[in-house]
Amino acid sequence: MTPKKRRTALFFGSFNPIHVGHMVIANTMVQQEGVDELWFVVSPQNPLKERATLLADHHRLEMVRRAVDDNYRLKVCDIEMHLPIPSYTVVTLAALREKYAEREFSLIMGSDNLQTFERWRNYEYILENYKIYVYPRPGSERCALRSHPNVTMAEVPMMDISSSYIRQQIAARRDVRYLLTEPVYEYLTEMHFYE
Repeated sequence: MTPKKRRTALFFGSFNPIHVGHMVIANTMVQQEGVDELWFVVSPQNPLKERATLLADHHRLEMVRRAVDDNYRLKVCDIEMHLPIPSYTVVTLAALREKYAEREFSLIMGSDNLQTFERWRNYEYILENYKIYVYPRPGSERCALRSHPNVTMAEVPMMDISSSYIRQQIAARRDVRYLLTEPVYEYLTEMHFYE
């Protein structure tokens, strides 16, 4: 009998920084969506995002490590740091499948990403071969892909928190401690990030 594959959801992002909104989404997914583990896949520079505010890869990885340290079902994954840039999800998925054949991978994305999913490289292949769990994002509209059999609209509290908002608040010398987990807040403060 073939052993059952461990169901592992992948949550991609720059996590610059990781915040409580990310944590609520991740925790909800491992509790409600039949997922054994969730991996935060920390992405290197996104060509569509500003480089000036992006912390070094090792600092963002460390913040995610600290955020998930007390939850055995949440992990940090640095695979995209070892792949060619720009990072294409389909390439990352192939690398993960090769390295972890004993796992069944799925994706987690915001409803805003689902709206632009047809622009992703080889999106049809991803859609046909992977389950995609979609969490609601403020301001995103319904799209035709919602009805695809591999797309599941997840019931996750909608939180209008963004990493860019947190960076702006820090730069303005405002208190952001309740938008971050305590270990992340301590690391960020100690290192004087985004000031």
